[in-house]
Amino acid sequence: MTAARLSRSAPASAAFAVALAGFLAVGLLGARGYVDNFLQYRGFAPPREPAFVAHPGTLQRLLVPSRSLGHPQEAYVYLPPGYAQHPERRYPVLYLLHGFPGRPLAFIETVQMGIVEDTLTTRHRAQPLILVMPFGSTGTFNDEEWVNGISPDARWASFVSHDVVDTIDNRYRTIATAAGRGIGGLSEGGYGAINIALQHPREFSVVESWSGYERPDALRSLFGKHLQLLAANDPRLLLPRVAPILRKRHTYFWFYSGSTDRFRHQNAAFARELAQERVPHHYFRVFGGHTWAISPPPHVREQLRRYRGFALSLTTKALPALLIPEDLPGAFGDPEALTGWVSLTLSPRPRRRPVIRLPWPRTPHSAETSRPEAGQPAE
Repeated sequence: MTAARLSRSAPASAAFAVALAGFLAVGLLGARGYVDNFLQYRGFAPPREPAFVAHPGTLQRLLVPSRSLGHPQEAYVYLPPGYAQHPERRYPVLYLLHGFPGRPLAFIETVQMGIVEDTLTTRHRAQPLILVMPFGSTGTFNDEEWVNGISPDARWASFVSHDVVDTIDNRYRTIATAAGRGIGGLSEGGYGAINIALQHPREFSVVESWSGYERPDALRSLFGKHLQLLAANDPRLLLPRVAPILRKRHTYFWFYSGSTDRFRHQNAAFARELAQERVPHHYFRVFGGHTWAISPPPHVREQLRRYRGFALSLTTKALPALLIPEDLPGAFGDPEALTGWVSLTLSPRPRRRPVIRLPWPRTPHSAETSRPEAGQPAE
């Protein structure tokens, strides 16, 4: 009797096991797809070109020969619309450094820099420029801080300032001078951009930090057992040494923090130091924390518009104010991202700071600030 029952229940148990395994497999595949999508796009919609962009830019992958690292290293290049159709034209370059953990394609897939450039250049709102996004690590979760570390094969700052810049200038039609180069980055990449620009003050004319910082972490794996390389990679200590060069070359710093970002006090203090050294800059705070939510629009869009002046710095002495009407946000399918207009006075050799008016309804701290918040000590 017991054997008969077991024989009848065996097929049912097997069917249940197969169904359960199938259910779990589908669930795991769905979970993996969700995680992969989140890691790739960070919760944002995948990039989609607006319908009116007939000729988008092109993305290329290349391996950069690197003496600094001792091996070729990956980088991505986004060529602007019209690059192939205008063989006599030369373009400025913006070098973009990712954060940690991070990867270079995040600027294309999450920040959507390519679509922003395609949109603005198609509508003749910005000057085309080449975007260069190197990979600053041997793995997504390996923290290198974009510095020349204690290890002889971990010279990441030199990789950017020498190997990457030389490769791009030799391979593409660039404006191969400091006047045609900008460097920027997100979070750790923002620190890297400032640090590299201060170590090489004649290399870049525009320096950007998006939710970055200026106080490097005391990582003995990078800076040595006794942190002997830490001071050489501290922007707060580097700035006074190179400020005369920055002033003479009119190097311009542009950076921001979220209103609750733990690095906001560092950035406010750095803005005060730039002001004390009379180095042209603009620092402001926006509503939010240290998250991707404040990294893509609208700050990247405003930043690319500013490069209209950066790109023409070799051919014009000054540019009039650039007015951006209210209908522009609709081109991005995100009408609430930017309201009103932005008035930006540009000059390749600015004698005064550009005037930026950003009337965003949910951005109470969008104005430049150089004071610590109430109740917070200055850092």
